[in-house]
Amino acid sequence: MAASKNTERESREARDRLRRYNARQAVHTEQVKRRKRDNMLAIGAVIIVAALAAVTQIFYFNGGPGTPTAAPSASVSALPPVGANVGNVPNPSFAQGKSWTGTMTLNDVALGITLDGAAAPQAVSSFLASVTLNYYVGKTCHRIVASPTAGLIQCGSLDGTGATDPKYSFGPVENTGVNGLYPAGTIAMARAGGNAYSNGRQFFIVTKDATLPDDAAGGYTIIGQVTSGLDRLQGQITNAGTANGSADGPPLIPTTITALTIN
Repeated sequence: MAASKNTERESREARDRLRRYNARQAVHTEQVKRRKRDNMLAIGAVIIVAALAAVTQIFYFNGGPGTPTAAPSASVSALPPVGANVGNVPNPSFAQGKSWTGTMTLNDVALGITLDGAAAPQAVSSFLASVTLNYYVGKTCHRIVASPTAGLIQCGSLDGTGATDPKYSFGPVENTGVNGLYPAGTIAMARAGGNAYSNGRQFFIVTKDATLPDDAAGGYTIIGQVTSGLDRLQGQITNAGTANGSADGPPLIPTTITALTIN
């Protein structure tokens, strides 16, 4: 009889242990499930927040209140499209394919000039049209180059700093220097490097024989020549050098186009 009671007690204890073990296992299993569920919810929340942030940012910077304002720069973004004129560029026929003569005065230095409408019809047409509009009078010459391989003075910038005018430019390159050589007295169009359609209203006068190597767009369009007064230009303005003493900078003698007439 005692053995039977002991057996029943052991069986009852074994069942109790199994029940407690099963209960612990159930709790553990539920905890694992809860952690997985919580992790998935957290991951989903992070994804939703990231997506909302991305959408908000896209809206803010593309049509929303934070849309960046386009601004010209000194690099490629400020240049006109390759192969396209910008602004009211006259037809090349405006130069009539002939030579023109005139007088350009820098400060009080009068320069006799000729323009070759046959060799550079587009550039000469632009120059003539700008003279007709009285664009050049009052504009400054903002740059002098006085290096071992070049001497020149550059004029005609819209704002006097040499910045590109985003509203006016043309191409192509015409009548360039042979083998990169531009003799003293040459009048040529300034442009941005590598872009044949970035000619504008700026021009330069070569004051000492210059070697200006071609770039990806070619050379620089020669529109004419200084026929008289070059020695006075050198003696009164360009020989004084730059304001900062460098080989390339603003002229030491402030220089303005005071008169320009074409016959």
